[in-house]
Amino acid sequence: MNSKVYFTSMKTKRGESLLKKLEQLIHRAGLLDAIAPQDLVAIKLHFGERGNLAYVPPQYLRRVVEQVKNKGGRPFLTDANTLYVGSRSNAVDHLETAIENGFDYSVVGAPLVIADGLNGKDYISVPVDLKHFKEVKIGSAAVQADALLAVTHLKGHEATGFGGTLKNLGMGLGSRAGKQQQHSDLLPQIKEEVCIACGKCAKWCPAEAIVIEGKAKISESKCIGCGECTVTCPVCAIAINWKTEADVIQEKIVEYTVGVLKGKEGKTGFITFVTNVSPLCDCCGWNDVPIVGDIGILASKDPIAIDQAAVDLINQAHGNPLSELGERHAEHDKFRVLFPEIDWTIQLSYGERVGLGSRKYDLIQIG
Repeated sequence: MNSKVYFTSMKTKRGESLLKKLEQLIHRAGLLDAIAPQDLVAIKLHFGERGNLAYVPPQYLRRVVEQVKNKGGRPFLTDANTLYVGSRSNAVDHLETAIENGFDYSVVGAPLVIADGLNGKDYISVPVDLKHFKEVKIGSAAVQADALLAVTHLKGHEATGFGGTLKNLGMGLGSRAGKQQQHSDLLPQIKEEVCIACGKCAKWCPAEAIVIEGKAKISESKCIGCGECTVTCPVCAIAINWKTEADVIQEKIVEYTVGVLKGKEGKTGFITFVTNVSPLCDCCGWNDVPIVGDIGILASKDPIAIDQAAVDLINQAHGNPLSELGERHAEHDKFRVLFPEIDWTIQLSYGERVGLGSRKYDLIQIG
């Protein structure tokens, strides 16, 4: 049987708010059916890097929180620390950034918990016994929660083509050490003829692997492969040089997602916002012109189906010629336009093979 993915557009009627439509979507998809009184419910989201405005607005999260509380659950908003040196690499900076971006208790109605603790070392090794990993390192707060809801902002991504539910969960809830394991097949390369020696990449590097000697230089022995310097460079002078196939990081993210969801069978739900679809990840300290107009919100119990449906909706939409798509805005596969070297379908096909869900779905529109 095809998985069910529920969808509501951003169009509203007089007297009907998008917050109400989100509430209806959650109930139609049955995302809260298995939540029991006193369940600790992790709501996984991306709080947005300082300077980025593309993340899901906190008012939507408040409505999710209210619905969980109505079921008797005890919700908390969570994410794990980043590998790169930004505004979310430790719990103090991470929480300050989240609050600056509007995710304060007074707004969202729930506490914020950084899943892997103060400095990213608070994790639990979860057995998965898959192709790349025998076990994965997941932020302990996510493992110890009774139930999990993933609220995802769909966008492009320089390493995986697009970032959806799998990226939000697998990379997002991996501890800092877990993130490094997933990124270990990346090796950035400096285009010296383009480099302006501004030093931003060196300041961003968590391994101190970059020095400025007339031009930026990367030490291969120190580089941990996080790849974040590639999006930090203001003149696009750093490219990803894959040590192995670009497919590997997608498969690793899937295996981490298996670890995140393990033990929560029947106690998970997924919500995806196909709005403000920026060409790069929300980990950037900025966001660019969306590649398509706002499409809507999706909900499902199947993480593979909801990612597939979100990408299909984007590819069926009119591309924005003022975005990074440029003159190729009318092409069908918009993420291959942005990242022609990346086959983004790998994460979905591998996720299907390891039993996370199905790429076949029925799209059920409400509202």
